[in-house]
Amino acid sequence: MNIKLKNLNKTIVKCKKCPRLVKFIKKVSTEKRKQNIDENYWGKPVTGFGDVNAKLLILGLAPAAHGGTRTGRAFTGDKSGEFLFKSLYKAKIANQPTSLNLKDGLKLNSTYITNILKCVPPGDKPNNTELNNCSKYFDSEISNLKKLKIIITLGKVAFDNCLKFYKKKYTIDKKINFKHGKSYKLPNNITLIPSYHPSPRNVNTKLISQKMMVSLFNKAKKISTI
Repeated sequence: MNIKLKNLNKTIVKCKKCPRLVKFIKKVSTEKRKQNIDENYWGKPVTGFGDVNAKLLILGLAPAAHGGTRTGRAFTGDKSGEFLFKSLYKAKIANQPTSLNLKDGLKLNSTYITNILKCVPPGDKPNNTELNNCSKYFDSEISNLKKLKIIITLGKVAFDNCLKFYKKKYTIDKKINFKHGKSYKLPNNITLIPSYHPSPRNVNTKLISQKMMVSLFNKAKKISTI
């Protein structure tokens, strides 16, 4: 891993800037789910992971309480992640269809996965201070992914916050609305593609399907020439 990104991730893991989130992570990690009662929870902020030469960035809002907060890897150990990695494998972006833990041998092809917020917020609702505190980490991730061409945001909240982040840095005149699969060119020559979140609810109601997700990843591969 590139040294700057490695150092950034070390800083993220040690971060305690948001007292509410620190407290909530501790609560989640001690009051475990019944099926994970014997496991040691990661219980710290969750960094991004993947290929440091990534052309594609997959962006969520925050780690799941009993997913990333438990396993130490974004989108790992929950139903949304199961769907996501199966789709990445079918699109030949991941070397295996599952993401179980930090030592499972998972590798991503020209892709990096992270969240805007590195800690799980109560009720999945971060406040503005927490988002602002974490935005510098997201800024550093973007800066260190030198070959980045595409950002796929998973869910409207991740999309809105990603756009908010870019509007602070650049003047964006055109209207950019959340529409699954539509691509928008951002001022720094990055293409932004919103996607429905692969949550069990969205999958069960057929708002998103495996076919749709794989098709979106294949579209991203063509644009970025992965």
